[in-house]
Amino acid sequence: MAEAKPKTSPKAIKFLFGGLAGMGATVFVQPLDLVKNRMQLSGQGTKAREYKTSFHALFSILKNEGVGGIYTGLSAGLLRQATYTTTRLGIYTILFEKMTGEDGRPPNFFLKVGSPPIHLESRKRLHQRRRLINNYVRRITSQSQSGCVPTMARAVVVNAAQLASYSQSKQALLDSGYFGDDILCHFCASMISGLVTTAASMPVDIVKTRIQNMRMIDGKPEYKNGLEVLFRVVGSEGFFSLWKGFTPYYARLGPHTVLTFIFLEQMNRLYKTYVLDR
Repeated sequence: MAEAKPKTSPKAIKFLFGGLAGMGATVFVQPLDLVKNRMQLSGQGTKAREYKTSFHALFSILKNEGVGGIYTGLSAGLLRQATYTTTRLGIYTILFEKMTGEDGRPPNFFLKVGSPPIHLESRKRLHQRRRLINNYVRRITSQSQSGCVPTMARAVVVNAAQLASYSQSKQALLDSGYFGDDILCHFCASMISGLVTTAASMPVDIVKTRIQNMRMIDGKPEYKNGLEVLFRVVGSEGFFSLWKGFTPYYARLGPHTVLTFIFLEQMNRLYKTYVLDR
């Protein structure tokens, strides 16, 4: 008689847990995300920088805007997690289970990386919905529209790097025999994932940030496209300026990745313990 297929959570639960994990992580790391954005805009187009270091930026925000200032944009961050992360983690979890072999062996690295085109399509749909809402309240401008392409490009890079590197790192740690499927393993795998994702996505992220905050000069946008942003940043600020703000970016993305996957893994474990195995 064929062995019974292991029980798995409903698709709706996968999406729900994905969104809750992302939202929970955002509450903790929003201040670091704000510092990262301020650092990327600091000294835009010139050698001079408004903030010398990430700590300088943080203390300046606290001094000039108060404690509440470091949580500027929290509601938007939570909304993003409730839509974007719900979709990407829900879809990834479903696909991961479908591609797992009958012997329980996870899919190989290239299959894991191959998921981002689906995330890109989901990102396009989410962006279209946001554009409709913004049109309705008359807050959309040509600048926000021009930021669509770099936003989606960043989404592809982040998803490919973050989700694939986490799954691969977790699998490698478990195969080493030194780790069990517990919080320590999830923590180490997500820290590796955060580092890989930071290095891969920062150049795309700075392009996105510059385009979304660009000025209109003589009735024309400051940048024509993302490639122009890259060339101008490298030319005027140096090659390594593409990773300007690396510390707050990793300090934000690292903990966010850690918390997201730990929250997700723990919710899945509790659901399995108290619902599926009962």
